[in-house]
Amino acid sequence: MVDRLQSLLGRFAVNAEVFHAGALCGINDLAADGERGQLHLIRDGQVRVEHADGSVIEITEPSVLVYPRPLAHRFVTDPDTGADFACAHLQFEGGGNNPVSAALPPVICLPLSELYGGQPILSVLFEEAFAQRCGRQALLDRLFEVVMIQILRALMESGQLRVGLLAGMAHPRLRHALVAMHEEPAQEWTLELLAQRAGMSRSAFADSFRDTIGSTPGHYLQGWRTRLVQQALRKGQPLKRIAVDVGYGSEAALSRAFKSQTGQSPRQWKQGVHTT
Repeated sequence: MVDRLQSLLGRFAVNAEVFHAGALCGINDLAADGERGQLHLIRDGQVRVEHADGSVIEITEPSVLVYPRPLAHRFVTDPDTGADFACAHLQFEGGGNNPVSAALPPVICLPLSELYGGQPILSVLFEEAFAQRCGRQALLDRLFEVVMIQILRALMESGQLRVGLLAGMAHPRLRHALVAMHEEPAQEWTLELLAQRAGMSRSAFADSFRDTIGSTPGHYLQGWRTRLVQQALRKGQPLKRIAVDVGYGSEAALSRAFKSQTGQSPRQWKQGVHTT
């Protein structure tokens, strides 16, 4: 059986880049950074996290704070003792089109104790973060990526996400249909075939999919194919090859489907990407 997270991360990876390790004291403002999100590990200390919309998070125990998409925030800590942080930028492949980042809420805050199996990784990460050894940056970047996978796993297994892609990936039946679409996008998937993969009746599958994912299976498949097309266009692949890989019979069919999803032709979209 294909790993449900691998079916996503294998195509749309997340990369981390450490930018801070150490104490933060008093007031520290962190601006939204292009297409990148941020992941903060708070090892020790109390932190008040403030956002422009007035929302506040009070952190009183070792925790992880994730911003999957750019969002300005402010840390308020004791001006003398502060709090110990290890922080990394997160780059989700495809930016705003990445299905993982798009499926997550704007802010995630979890106690480190909720990351199942995370303590050995966190111990190594904090030890490296507050030392100065050769290879430190490269090692920390990879460790932060591991922590991000553990966060996704924790969110799915805890049932905290009730609607959206990751909620569907946590569903004991729907996830089989989702993995099938992710792994075989060129397949001519019908509602009946997807319901069979999920082990459900056609009507029960359609209703459950819509309630959990927030769209119909057909609309979700179109969106997934569009993301794959965008990814291939970024890599410079020709439309004829892309059309075959994602399940469209011709360049014209691909262009029609792509425009219905994005409002632009593939060439217009690609030109916009390269001029931004």
